[in-house]
Amino acid sequence: MRVKRGTVSRRKHNKLHSLTKGYRGTKSRLTKVAKEAILHAGAYAFHGRKLRKRDIRQLWITRIGEASKQMGISYSVFMNKLKKANILLDRKILSELVVNDTAAFKQVIDSVKNI
Repeated sequence: MRVKRGTVSRRKHNKLHSLTKGYRGTKSRLTKVAKEAILHAGAYAFHGRKLRKRDIRQLWITRIGEASKQMGISYSVFMNKLKKANILLDRKILSELVVNDTAAFKQVIDSVKNI
């Protein structure tokens, strides 16, 4: 007796097409192309999660650099003096200080400047 797979493959295809809903052209309609599109989308999403971390860190560094430059010290010198002064604030926290609490950031720069 043969096994009929009609409902199984239909369910599989419907699941695939629901994942590709909104894709352009045949990527949302043809099963073979849709499967490739899903694989590529997953790869791009994985890589994008890694890139996001890089982009966020770059934003923190830009914010800190601009704020420290306005207060008369370059970014690299500022970070070096922070390490020498043994102040354990990371770039994320420093960036938050720049955005939300400029007075506290100025205090940090003043404490570091005379080292």
